[in-house]
Amino acid sequence: MTTFPLNQATDWVEEFGSPLYVYDAATIQQQYRRISGAFDDDLNVGIHFACKALNNLNILRLLKAEGAGLDAVSLGEIHLGLQAGFTPDEILFTPNGVGMGEIRAAVEIGVHINIDNLETLEEFANEFGNSIPICVRINPHIMAGGNAKISVGHIDSKFGISIHQMRHLHRIVDHMGLHVHGLHMHTGSDIIDIASFMRGANLLLEVAHDFKELTYIDFGSGFKIGYKPHERTTDIEAFGATMSARFKVFCLEYGRDLQLIFEPGKFLVSEAGALLTTVNSTKTTPSTVFAQVDSGFNHFPRPMLYDAYHHIENISNPEGENRLYTIVGYICETDTFGYDRQLSEVRRGDVLAFHNAGAYCSTMASNYNSRVRPAEVLVMHGQAHLIRERETIEDLTRGIVALDLFQEEVKASEEFVLN
Repeated sequence: MTTFPLNQATDWVEEFGSPLYVYDAATIQQQYRRISGAFDDDLNVGIHFACKALNNLNILRLLKAEGAGLDAVSLGEIHLGLQAGFTPDEILFTPNGVGMGEIRAAVEIGVHINIDNLETLEEFANEFGNSIPICVRINPHIMAGGNAKISVGHIDSKFGISIHQMRHLHRIVDHMGLHVHGLHMHTGSDIIDIASFMRGANLLLEVAHDFKELTYIDFGSGFKIGYKPHERTTDIEAFGATMSARFKVFCLEYGRDLQLIFEPGKFLVSEAGALLTTVNSTKTTPSTVFAQVDSGFNHFPRPMLYDAYHHIENISNPEGENRLYTIVGYICETDTFGYDRQLSEVRRGDVLAFHNAGAYCSTMASNYNSRVRPAEVLVMHGQAHLIRERETIEDLTRGIVALDLFQEEVKASEEFVLN
């Protein structure tokens, strides 16, 4: 759940409008320091923020100042990272299903290249030879994560080179003389059990012994954070102790120390964010009472896309009598944020806060139904700072090229009618 106080939420809505994304800098810093401090001090640990989770430049700069690297999945994210102050050497480019044009552009920028497809690897080798060190993403064929939609390391996943294709991978590497400096794995999100994570980690470490030029191993992320009150989460300190011990053994066996990398997204920013909405109306039907807010899955897609649970709280009337509501948006679709939620009495104009809105929310927002996207605010030292302006109606037509052809069509049609 969102862990910073929302007692000023109504003031923020009054100042910046509704709906409104709010992020708390102190929570992000606390989470970064927590995960970076979970591992043994004598290990070289890199924490690369997953840019796709929350790509506002100010958030990236905040994490850069904490010492983070960056995990980027597109050229756009690479350029955002560069604008935020990350050097190319601090960025790992981990695309999926992109063409060589995008990879070529990333090579020219100088970021680390992560390849997850044997065909792409061959094409890369044919173009660049062994002049560019690479990272290779391995699919360990493990079903891990909160549900099938966020599990990406199983046998049917599009991500990574299958762990059963290592002979083929080595043939390409050896034949082309490629320099594999990194191995990468990411099995899914919302992983609670340390044993599940370590199962994949152990498979990757077994594979790593056969690559002799490694300088780092990236184990992805997927740590579970709390979406419900008192929900069980990943014990990151216990995981850090377990992973530290295992990685030290590996490094002794390997013959030298490597860098240990993780790429958290949700863990760093999910609980640092909230979406503030205003109730447009309530509506009673024979089966339920709806609370209808001034937002929708165009701004907050996770409940509809992933069946994700987000805690919802009535900020304006915390002492009101508890009642059951189904909270819905204003999009002309089935647009439900939560069924039969117990909230303090909801009235028109009340501010409802959607918790855990820091990750994979604003970055997934759209203009569906020709709705503008919300403003974003960063709270630092008790002060709320605007970090993204609310879109305007003019933004909806920006970039559209208006053709004059239709005037000719109308004129021709009118002449036809007259004749």
